Amino acid sequence: MSNADATIESLADMDAPDPAAPIDASDDRQREIDDLKDKHLRLAAEYDNFRRRAAKERQEAGWRAQGELVRGLIDAIDDITRFAHVDPATVDSKTVVDGVLLVEKKLFKSLAGHGFEVLDPTGQAFDPNLHEAVSTQPAPLPEEDGMVAVCFQSGYVINGLVLRPARVIVKQWTGA
Repeated sequence: MSNADATIESLADMDAPDPAAPIDASDDRQREIDDLKDKHLRLAAEYDNFRRRAAKERQEAGWRAQGELVRGLIDAIDDITRFAHVDPATVDSKTVVDGVLLVEKKLFKSLAGHGFEVLDPTGQAFDPNLHEAVSTQPAPLPEEDGMVAVCFQSGYVINGLVLRPARVIVKQWTGA
């Protein structure tokens, strides 16, 4: 083989695609795909673990909040238990009423620490978001139209959420 032929052949070999090169590129692509699939599976598993952990933490936070609420009620429960075991022959009715009022005060104070409010809207304007009208009564003056005359049953709110609307009797101006 002449020197020129050898040069032409070596140049032809340089320009010709290497049969192993597409296989290497294909292998590189497959490895990249496998790596991406692996990353995707790991991220999906990590996200699933995060969701489970967050749900568990929310549940535990709810239990802690319930525990705090109940812990505040324990003293009042103890007082009620003591009342239940008092000998009626040794206690007059005024003492019982005073004791019940003290327990009521203690309960409401404890609940107020958790955002609990009692609604007694007597003398206020009727608010359908907080009050439930059970009846109406005539208003003596037009300015009293729509005002709460009597709170039939107290309402309760906790942290802005109405647990029970106050059941009220509303004044209604009849024009007479």
